[in-house]
Amino acid sequence: MTIGLLSPGDMGHVVGQVAIANGARVITCLNDRSARTRKLAETAGIEDVPTYTDLVREASLLVCILVPAAAEDVATRVADALRTTDEQIAYTDCNAIAPATAARIGEVIEKAGSVFIDAGIIGGPPRKPGGTRFYCSGPDTSAFEKLNDHGLDVRKIGDKIGQASGLKMCYAAQTKGTTALQTELLIAARAMGLYEGLIAELQLSQADRLAGMERGLPGMPTKAKRWVGEMEEIAKTFGDLGLTPKIYEGAADMYRLVSETPLADETPETRDASRTLAQTIEILAKKKKG
Repeated sequence: MTIGLLSPGDMGHVVGQVAIANGARVITCLNDRSARTRKLAETAGIEDVPTYTDLVREASLLVCILVPAAAEDVATRVADALRTTDEQIAYTDCNAIAPATAARIGEVIEKAGSVFIDAGIIGGPPRKPGGTRFYCSGPDTSAFEKLNDHGLDVRKIGDKIGQASGLKMCYAAQTKGTTALQTELLIAARAMGLYEGLIAELQLSQADRLAGMERGLPGMPTKAKRWVGEMEEIAKTFGDLGLTPKIYEGAADMYRLVSETPLADETPETRDASRTLAQTIEILAKKKKG
């Protein structure tokens, strides 16, 4: 099985690495990609091909894992390449996007004569078995489900395009939405001179939740730029359902603030892993004052 991967970033390169370790060949097109992405691809053993046309001609399955804002543009570029082949290569969109966005991308891919599969990833990069699930939906998801034979946990959730993306939106609304809320309230407590008092109360009444903040929040700024778009897609999802989009528009604003700090310029490889929750909030609070 040859998987055409777009793109080998933080999540994608690990997905490719797992598939390679379990017998698949993984290729990508690194045109216009950063030096870091190129290094991640090389480390994972992912092969670089010159163009998207080469990618679609060699791949038996296309898997797209990108920041939400890039999903439609890449799908359009891949669709142009798909028109050059007579093969019906399944294109799987694994991005954190609203169901309506998934449907638009699906139309682009299907008009190019290929099969579209909607997917959503729950969990971090699949470095350990059982920690990450790839939910998929659509009339025919069989091509993507074959990745179960190559070290990944793929589960079909429905027959309609948008269902897998909808599940991802609801799940991320709880996880990343909560992280945005926690970040804002901790910055607010520090601005009022109440940070130590709030932490002391949380230790008394919500020790498990505080422990989760201490584990998760210091590493969040390296992801903040990506999460702005994800919160906007969640806001769109809920707005399309007649619910308020404002909660997640606010979460997007919070991540936008974080993305403008020096912490957001770090990468998972370069960030200070010893930085505490208090130190993280102190840096973010300075941005708020600015």
